[in-house]
Amino acid sequence: MTQTSAPVASSAPIIKKPPTNTAFKDRSKPEHVRDSNIIAAKSIAEAVRTSLGPKGMDKMIQSADGSVTITNDGATILKQMQVMHPAAKMLVELSKAQDIEAGDGTTTVVVIAGALLEASSKLLAKGIHPTVISESFQRASAKSREILQSVSQKVELADRQSLLKSASTSLNSKVVSQFSSQLAPIAVDAVMKVIDPASACNVDLRDIKLIKKLGGTVDDTELIEGLVLDQKASGYDGPKRVEKAKIALIQFCISPPKTDMENNVIINDYTQMDRILKEERQYILNIVKKIKATNCNVLLIQKSILRDAVNELALHFLSKMKIMVVKDIERDDIEFICKSLACKPIASLDHFNTDMLGQADLVEEVSAGSSKVVKFTGVANPGRTVSILVRGSNRLVLDEADRSIHDALCVIRCLVKERALIAGGGAPETELVIRLSEHANTLTGMEQYCYKAFAEALEVVPYTLAENAGLNPIATVTELRNRHAQGQYTAGINVRKGLITDILEENVVQPLLVSQSAISLASETVRSILKIDDIINTA
Repeated sequence: MTQTSAPVASSAPIIKKPPTNTAFKDRSKPEHVRDSNIIAAKSIAEAVRTSLGPKGMDKMIQSADGSVTITNDGATILKQMQVMHPAAKMLVELSKAQDIEAGDGTTTVVVIAGALLEASSKLLAKGIHPTVISESFQRASAKSREILQSVSQKVELADRQSLLKSASTSLNSKVVSQFSSQLAPIAVDAVMKVIDPASACNVDLRDIKLIKKLGGTVDDTELIEGLVLDQKASGYDGPKRVEKAKIALIQFCISPPKTDMENNVIINDYTQMDRILKEERQYILNIVKKIKATNCNVLLIQKSILRDAVNELALHFLSKMKIMVVKDIERDDIEFICKSLACKPIASLDHFNTDMLGQADLVEEVSAGSSKVVKFTGVANPGRTVSILVRGSNRLVLDEADRSIHDALCVIRCLVKERALIAGGGAPETELVIRLSEHANTLTGMEQYCYKAFAEALEVVPYTLAENAGLNPIATVTELRNRHAQGQYTAGINVRKGLITDILEENVVQPLLVSQSAISLASETVRSILKIDDIINTA
């Protein structure tokens, strides 16, 4: 009898695979994410770095539709760039924020942010935690603002020369820098006319209207105390010049009415056609007679999208009654026109009376290059508004002149908000390097490293100014630091002479608010980028 034995279990070990979680397969490590963000943001800073300063280079930007822009304004360059990386987009937003807050220094703020990110990456490589770096940068930024305040000089709005110096410094770094002596007084006068210097603490730049007209040169740009309209006078034989004008701004149409829905009128014989035409004629004539009854002789008509605001028959009647007509007034311009002419918009014929009219000594159509504009001068009871007629020989120069004047206006606005000036030419940044490094020696631990890194990062501004001016950047910055270490806190880079000089003697000054805003906004953006440890894509 045979005996069978039970099968013996194999002694080989059974290895269980760890459970895999596919949800976290595409999550990157925090270090890699930070490195990616820093590299992307630094590439944006490098793109605009060569445009910094009066000797900075210009960029030619070609859009998808083939239009070309030539500029060295940081905000304009970044606004038109196609940026895909989310961290790089933060630097584009940073430039926009500086443009809104100060109006100038849009290139500087991005260059400083790029240098701070470079410093951050070196600190991270040493093993310092991002939160420690972030908090140290915040305190260093606050300390920088205190130092800048201590080296600033108070300025009064009555000091016209100081305002002109600030506006000229802003314009000297633009494509139209050769016209700074003409544009700077225009910018200063425009701002001073729309504010009360004794009590103003801000400027509403919507009270300053810039009108661009092709033709002539930037020299022909003029400031007009009154109002300029981009449109020309309508009507072939209508008046083009009116003295002792009574001006009405209407928001209703002088044309046959239409129904709200689509309709057809069926006519059986020609007498019905004559009757319709006669009724339309009478309807328009009644409107024109009511307008004339108020002694109105200049009529501004708001643009209509539903039907013609004024038709040929109405223009004929108005010209017969010697009423000058300017049509197609944009809805956005209504508030500015009413404020400038001290008139009120008239929504219907029932409200058309003399109380709603504005008055001016002269309204005339004048030539501006290849086109025409309507100019209102000698306005009775004028509001605090001005118009600037910007001229240029071609579209590229005209657009750049417009941007340059806007930056100059923003610089004067900064001085209204914060009435203090500091030296330009890399002087404030070099002073910050010296003073922050001295302060860092009083600190201990990781914070000392971060403060010194923050200070050294600010050296990028004088370094770049020297580099763009064709100077030896290392020798120039070393000499500049030496001068500041000796107490010459107004020493800066004179790019015209290629030397280190007292920059105040060269009239190179800038508003305190521009530098304070640039350092604050740049450090805030860098802190935000450092705090990011992951990028999560949503469906």
